[in-house]
Amino acid sequence: MTRPGGSSGKVRVIINALHAKSGGGVTYLRNILPHLAAADGLELHLFLHLDQFELFGTPPENVRLHLLDFPNSFIRLMAWEQVALPILAYEMGADVTFSLANYGPLLAPNPVIVLRNSLAVVRREYRLSKWAYWIALAAATLVSLVGCRAAIAVSDYARRTLAFGMPALFKGKTTVIHHGVDARFVPADLPQSRRPDELLVVSDVYVQKNLHTLIRAMAVVRRSHPEVRLIIAGRLVDLDYHQELLRLAAECGVGDALEFLGGQPPGRLLELYRRCTAFIFPSTVETFGNPLVEAIACGAPVLCSDSAAMPEVAGDAVLYVHPLDEQGMAQAIVRLLDDPSLRGELEQKSLRQAARYSWAETGARTAEVLRQARRGGAL
Repeated sequence: MTRPGGSSGKVRVIINALHAKSGGGVTYLRNILPHLAAADGLELHLFLHLDQFELFGTPPENVRLHLLDFPNSFIRLMAWEQVALPILAYEMGADVTFSLANYGPLLAPNPVIVLRNSLAVVRREYRLSKWAYWIALAAATLVSLVGCRAAIAVSDYARRTLAFGMPALFKGKTTVIHHGVDARFVPADLPQSRRPDELLVVSDVYVQKNLHTLIRAMAVVRRSHPEVRLIIAGRLVDLDYHQELLRLAAECGVGDALEFLGGQPPGRLLELYRRCTAFIFPSTVETFGNPLVEAIACGAPVLCSDSAAMPEVAGDAVLYVHPLDEQGMAQAIVRLLDDPSLRGELEQKSLRQAARYSWAETGARTAEVLRQARRGGAL
């Protein structure tokens, strides 16, 4: 079955961004959209819920924005996505439906999905309601992966772990395309601008970010470095977990050393990356890790988990530690605080590693996947 393409023979693409509400999803859309808009042969239609407009604002000139207004509960969003969106897509003559999540509308024309949300989070979750969410996400991911025209994995780790033990089965339709890094994240002109005893985490607050282990490690670090402080910049997405962290910090005697800044704009993050003594990335589960790349692009010395996608993304540019080893984490932090030559070495390695990441390349490769999805014809 063939259907009309976009104007002037362009591939008419619906960008289904209804699930881009926090963390990596927001960073991904903000950064890739200008490059997709500049790509040859694409006619882009961005679908957002009215509630998301404040996050993204007016899109680039070559992107037509469709603001949707329906009751925005999880169940109703899923129903709208699976029923109303495919109808709209066919009425618009869309060639490809690009969903910025592990799953998307099954009946829409030539679905393309982005494998970016790890399902391994469920191993760190103990709340029944959250378990139900992740089980539903796993089912939606599997069905969408089977039915999609193409899938983009944000890392090889994502490609392997989100293939449900069958990576060879989906290899032909899955392309690994790393995220890029915003060009504004560059080192400070004066290296001495880094403050002593200031540790930084940039992360929305979820259980998989493993901040509880870092807080316990901080209690050990402060025995020898009583002035050390931990700054956490990120939205308080999981309020229950945030309260748990505050209680833990009080129990460990480090409440006065902990500061939650909430979500911060890129300009403020740039300042934080440039001034911290070291950037800490203790997450147990990441399919890429945008803040990790932003930090190394700013030349920050980094202590990072040795799990998930982190070794793939950071290479030899960081100091690694097992994410659940609080004693090992504390020792590594003390080593960074005490050894300026090590910090200097890591700064240089960070800049070399960060040079590998470009949103322009991410956009160009993604545009080619979308063009190829149209050439494949309707499912």
